[in-house]
Formats: sequence, C-alpha cells, structure tokens
Amino acid sequence: MAETLSSPLSGKTVVVTRAAAQSGKLLEELTARQAKVKLLPLVSFAPPEDFAAVDAALTRMDSFDWIIFTSANAVQAVERRRQQLSRDLPLPPAQPRAAAVGPATAEEAEHAGFSVDYVATNHSGAGLAAELKEELAGQNVLLPRSDRANPDLPAALRRSGAVVTEVVAYRTLPPSEADRENVKESLRERADAILFFSPSAVHNLMELLGRERWEAMQGRTVMVAIGPTTARALSAAGVQRIARAADTTPEAVVEALEGHLARTRSRSIAGVEQG
Repeated sequence: MAETLSSPLSGKTVVVTRAAAQSGKLLEELTARQAKVKLLPLVSFAPPEDFAAVDAALTRMDSFDWIIFTSANAVQAVERRRQQLSRDLPLPPAQPRAAAVGPATAEEAEHAGFSVDYVATNHSGAGLAAELKEELAGQNVLLPRSDRANPDLPAALRRSGAVVTEVVAYRTLPPSEADRENVKESLRERADAILFFSPSAVHNLMELLGRERWEAMQGRTVMVAIGPTTARALSAAGVQRIARAADTTPEAVVEALEGHLARTRSRSIAGVEQG
C-alpha cells in the first residue's frame, strides 16, 4: 500500500457516490491515506421487472459463443439469477467465452465462475467492441446489462457481425426521497472531491443540486470520473476540472485523485513563489 503520510489526500473530504457494499477496497485505500470519506449512494439497483428474457438466455447458455460483461453489477445480477434457477437449469456442456470491460469486472466474473478470455484495454464498451471486432464476427453474443445502459455497444457489436442477445439483467434506480435529502444535507459542507462511477450518478447529483449549485461546486471540488463514459457525462454537464481514472480498480481511482491534487498543489505553490 502506498505511503500515507505525504498523501495529497490527507485531511481531504472525498465523497463516494455508491454504496458501501460496492466500495470496500476503495474505502480502505482512501482511509489509509487519511482522507475523510463520505458515502452518498446516488444510484441503487434492483432486479428486472420481468425475468423472462434473462431466464431464456440462461437456459440456453451453451448456444452463446461469448458473454460480455460491462460492469460488476451485470456479473452479480447474472450469477444471482443463475443461482436462483440452479435446480431448473441443465448443466451446460461448456461456458461461453467471457469478455470484460475492465479488470474489476473481470475479477468479479472470474469469482462467479466465468473464464475471462479478454479484458478491454480501453475500458469502455465501445473500446471492447472495437478490440474484439474480428473475434466477434458471426458469433452469438449474450449482453446482460442495465435497463438504462447506453445503446451504442449493442449497435457496435452488430456492426462487427455479431448476433447479439441483449437482456436487462438489472435496473438502475435514482436515490429514494430519504437518500435525496441526505445527499443535499451532506453536501452543504465542502467536498474536496466527488467520485463518480456512472453517468447515472452524474445526472442524479446534478438534478438533486440544481444547475446553480452544481456550477458553484465545480470551482472548489474535483470531479473524478471512473471510466470514459462517466468522463463524457461530466464533460457534457459542463465540468472542466475532471480527474480521469485510467482503470476501474481502487488503486487506479486513488492514483488519479492523488495525482490531480498533487498537480493542483504544485501549481498553487509555484504561483505563490512567482508572486
């Protein structure tokens, strides 16, 4: 673990916009660097309203050449439903090859029993589709995702010649009314950094705060994007001060934030010395 005494995160208030159950290792990394961590989940997850499409895919798992996971949530949703159906499902003669959008998702898939054959170098759905373009031509691909997932990925896969079965494995929900009030109250105090893990979290916070407060916050708060899709959502929301994590792992997220704060501190010191 990195040296904590000189960390730029020491004493900084860092807001993590997802639940504690998804953030254990990240919280350890931040706490080790003496950051003050606030958990403010901006999205929650629920099963699909109808399991018919998921169940149909799971019962014919051996007909797929590939299964593509774009998030750990997708892996967990598939595995949870597979466990629920285990008594009724025939044991497939072979698992489809698995591809993951990044190492954290790959780790989750391996833990669930999938053999991950490919992890995207560019940690985005579009990057994964481009990198596997030759491999996926003419292949049957299962794509379990959120009900609010971006439609670009299945379109890109089909352009590569893949036969795509897209199923809603889980739903992405906005914060409850109680959570909304908690977010507003918690952010009345200064936050040095906010970590975003999805475009939904960006949109939900902007809607909760309102445009004026959202814009005012940007002058004093570093917005950290985990993944290129989230970075694009922040940019579209008018954010210019974005720290982009090169990876989805806790170490990469912390490294991006530390690097941004260190560069900011260096510029401030240089400005004082020149003045």
